[in-house]
Amino acid sequence: MTVPFVLTVATARFEAARQVSVLPEGHRCRSLHGHSFQATVYAELPAGWNSFPGGEVDALRQRLDEVVAPLNYAQLNEHLEVPTDENLARWIRQRLQVPGVDRVAIQSTANQGVDLDRDGMAHVWRRFRFQAAHRLPNVPVGHKCGTMHGHGFEAIVHANQDLGSRPLSIDYDHLDDLWAPLHFQLNYKCLNEIDGLENPTSELISAWIWKQLKEELPELSCVTVFETASCGANFDGHDYRIWKEFTMDSAVAQKRAPTGSPRATLHGHTYTLRLHLNAPLDAVMGWTIDFGDVKEVFTPVFKALDHKPVHYIDDLRDADTASLAAWILRQASPQLPGLSRVDLYETTGCGTVLATAIDGPAMPV
Repeated sequence: MTVPFVLTVATARFEAARQVSVLPEGHRCRSLHGHSFQATVYAELPAGWNSFPGGEVDALRQRLDEVVAPLNYAQLNEHLEVPTDENLARWIRQRLQVPGVDRVAIQSTANQGVDLDRDGMAHVWRRFRFQAAHRLPNVPVGHKCGTMHGHGFEAIVHANQDLGSRPLSIDYDHLDDLWAPLHFQLNYKCLNEIDGLENPTSELISAWIWKQLKEELPELSCVTVFETASCGANFDGHDYRIWKEFTMDSAVAQKRAPTGSPRATLHGHTYTLRLHLNAPLDAVMGWTIDFGDVKEVFTPVFKALDHKPVHYIDDLRDADTASLAAWILRQASPQLPGLSRVDLYETTGCGTVLATAIDGPAMPV
């Protein structure tokens, strides 16, 4: 198996006001307004960086807290000349002084943000929702998705700001304008009745949205579709990736934590675990892998972790998120050969991403 990349992830929140005066006259963001911001850093840290082995998440979170502290309950214009989400991500990255930074993400609302990738390119994203019915016509008899049902779908449109000529990543209105006709086609509709969506799997919905947007949005870098809150698909114009999310309530104590550290004592977390799988699209089924199959195959691994003291697992190096993610990848890969990435968060936005390749969009916190 390919040696995976290990990215430590930390998130900090801050309240701040801003004005973006370079926007056109009449734009709402030219006036003074405020947000509850989230900043997230992904970094390939050396083991034990600024801490003990297994303490990297706390160390990165502490460093990020220090960097954003001057921004909390402040007016961003006092720190940045043009305080767009993109410029804010660049401001934080310049001050982190952390080795191996892969990306910095800024989320200014639950529905919008910017991911600054390892090459310094800014991917603007905007979340849209639509209510729709669908059925999958090619599934086996008795499969629950073969009957007509519905979802509150979500779609995230990601666009690489640095590939285009538009000067402002903060102007999410352009994405809203492009989405508006798609919303009319999708919202409160039966997807099977839409040309090109006769077999509306998450994968094919994401590809359909890509096709509708790409000509008018050449900067489009990825489309993410949430079928439910815990599963969905990404399409980048070439490849499909699905994910399935789980939550685990587990007790834990870290054996490499120094005496006196809270990490050394028995404690617990409600972990968020997301499995990502890459596979070719099945020409008949219209999916890469059935979400239900992923859940069924993963269940024995899940049961070994959920409502258990995980630090007693025999072949687990330690009970930090990096060690747990590596154990999950080892246990699940033989049964899920398409498994390419494991995200494991012990608290919101703080944990480990373990991936055989660092690619694709960051998932919003």
